Amino acid sequence: MAIAQKKVIITCAVTGSIHTPTMSGALPLGPQQIAQQAIEAAQAGAAILHLHARDPVDGRPTADPKVFFEFLPEIKSKCDAVINITTGGGQQMTVQERLAAPLAAKPEMASFNMGSMNFALYPMLNKYKDFKFDWEAPFLESSRDWIFRNTFKDMEWILAELGEGCGTRFEFECYDVGHLYNLAHLVDRGLVKPPFFVQTIFGILGGIGPDTENLTHMKHIADKLFGDSYYWSVLGAGRHQMGLVTVGAQMGANVRVGLEDSLYIERGRLAQSNAQQVQKIRSILQSLSLEIASPTEVREMLNLKGAGAVAF
Repeated sequence: MAIAQKKVIITCAVTGSIHTPTMSGALPLGPQQIAQQAIEAAQAGAAILHLHARDPVDGRPTADPKVFFEFLPEIKSKCDAVINITTGGGQQMTVQERLAAPLAAKPEMASFNMGSMNFALYPMLNKYKDFKFDWEAPFLESSRDWIFRNTFKDMEWILAELGEGCGTRFEFECYDVGHLYNLAHLVDRGLVKPPFFVQTIFGILGGIGPDTENLTHMKHIADKLFGDSYYWSVLGAGRHQMGLVTVGAQMGANVRVGLEDSLYIERGRLAQSNAQQVQKIRSILQSLSLEIASPTEVREMLNLKGAGAVAF
């Protein structure tokens, strides 16, 4: 089974590259908005901040390191949360583009998708008649014919350049059962060393569905493959966010929330901020008599190099 822990890690995924500006006015787009919402999420109880960047002009996803460096130093200076930078980036980015910012920033943590997959966003087109920016509708439609690429060669390169080269540890994102076996293959080869942080993701079209049965199955397979060498976390996409992470927490999981994963705070009501989602899950966890892990405790649990060893 996963490593036994007394406290729950809350990760907040602040903006992502899935939702577009039309979908919510609360979605942070510019560097100052991203920094402010990240800091507020940390103050609300998030020990890990998972960060993407967006073009300051129109909010489209960007991999430009210059944009990341417009908000990374401010977040670091105003809170103690562990900063976790995406290596997933966004649609049509090469693996070299996706790694440009993490390699420049050398963060304590980075996300790491455990395989290539369909990653479909186009069903969201049906919810909106008009869009604020011209790029939004084509961006969503293009996901109909898009494969997120992470071959074993890509994964080996990320582990060598960012992991070994920069001392960065990873949030291993597993969107399906096969991704757990991909991670196990890397572990068996000695390329990934414990303790490692496994983020099981439910509800993305192209990955495993958001059913409680799937959550328990993913946990069962992870336990079989990794024993007590890993920390388990749960992410539920869209309307499944709070329900699935609550079930996961009752089973011993850590949790991830944030506007990257869901724009809502409850059925039919958009969240006002990332901090509001963090506050809600923190309240749920505390009502279940679960304690919240601090950034200092997370650094010790995950064997992170510390905020003083990053390059921003």
